[in-house]
Amino acid sequence: MTAGGDTGGGAGRIGDAVERRFLFLQGPHGPFFGALARMLTAAGAECWRVGFNAGDRAFWPDRARYIPYRGPAEDWTAAFDALVAGKAITDIVLYGDTRPVHAAAVARAAALGIGIHVFEEGYLRPYWITYERGGSNGHSRLMDLGIAEMRAALARAETDQPEAPARWGDMRQHVFYGALYHFFVMVLNRGYPGFRTHREIGVAREFALHLRRFLGSPLLMADRAIGTARVAWSGRPYHLVLLQLAHDASLLRHGGGLGMEEFLSRVIAGFAEGAPRHHLLVFKAHPLEDGRAPLRSTIARLARAHGIADRVRYVPGGKLAQLLGEARTAVTVNSTAAQQALWRGLPVKCLGRAVYAKPEFVSAQPLAEFFAAPDRPDSRAYRDYRRFLLETSQVPGGFYSLRGRRAALRQVVDMMLAPEDPYDALRSGKAAPRQQFRVVAGRRV
Repeated sequence: MTAGGDTGGGAGRIGDAVERRFLFLQGPHGPFFGALARMLTAAGAECWRVGFNAGDRAFWPDRARYIPYRGPAEDWTAAFDALVAGKAITDIVLYGDTRPVHAAAVARAAALGIGIHVFEEGYLRPYWITYERGGSNGHSRLMDLGIAEMRAALARAETDQPEAPARWGDMRQHVFYGALYHFFVMVLNRGYPGFRTHREIGVAREFALHLRRFLGSPLLMADRAIGTARVAWSGRPYHLVLLQLAHDASLLRHGGGLGMEEFLSRVIAGFAEGAPRHHLLVFKAHPLEDGRAPLRSTIARLARAHGIADRVRYVPGGKLAQLLGEARTAVTVNSTAAQQALWRGLPVKCLGRAVYAKPEFVSAQPLAEFFAAPDRPDSRAYRDYRRFLLETSQVPGGFYSLRGRRAALRQVVDMMLAPEDPYDALRSGKAAPRQQFRVVAGRRV
């Protein structure tokens, strides 16, 4: 997969967008891609959108430049080639690079020398989004960049390190737009006979889960508060397991083949073997966990099988900072939440491939040994790594709230139009200074 500074299209300087023609594929739920296209159009570019279902269409305001794809999945690559040729496309824009339609488009775009602009949730979430070229997560250029290279690139940068905020910036809007998107797909999708969701469950079930979560948020908040309080009141040392969504693309594609139950089993077995007997094991669910996977019951069953049911706790989401503050370690497959643990200097065990899984600050110990006597991270190396991300691929803002979109768009459009990708721009000294959020009393300002 091509993933370098040559994936940015033909512009020679920031703002030189007149000869650029962007083809948008699937984006985050909600209006972010539409707003991004409006600003690129204002800069002089031409923007088109391929829609694969009624949800894609609902959030694209320019009907004249909307192209519905109604064919079967097996015909998509040929259709993509025809669109690129017919519209003289110079760049593609997508959210995540692993869903089948995106993986096929990225492969063809790389072969054709077309710019590949990939958005993802922030590696340093909650108040940042990720913008890269060529690929993200396990396909990111970060996978091959060492700390020494990052330190050399930072030689000209003097940006202060902002604190990691404790709260996800736009969770309610995220859930709302997810429910609305799946509602459109469920009731208005007759015009897309070839559409197949990349999820394992159907669209109606997906919508029902989003709606149940949205309506049941007060009860969920109470459950979280009780679970968090039980851990705090116990007064016992504990290790925190950062769970991911079972359908998370990063888990499925870059998790080393680990399924959710296998991960849970390995962690519980390692804890039972190695952890001191007075320690607790606390599983924290992803903030968007919707109940499609029976996590609580599976964890309870596995804990009983290993004779440690009284030492295992489950917390359904909630504020990560409250639990990280007193945790001994953090364990995950490859959740980006592990970066908040590293920021606090906690030992981290990562079982999959992740952009932060550098030998300087992620433990290589077997699980039992890790729980018994974990290696501490090199905090200086991690701070340099985090600073490198904030100077390159991490953009302040969000996809779902109005304020978050405005903040992101102020910077990301110029990054897309720049001749170099964010990593090369920093190394060459051409990266624009970054505006970062300051956090006061838990709020960004």
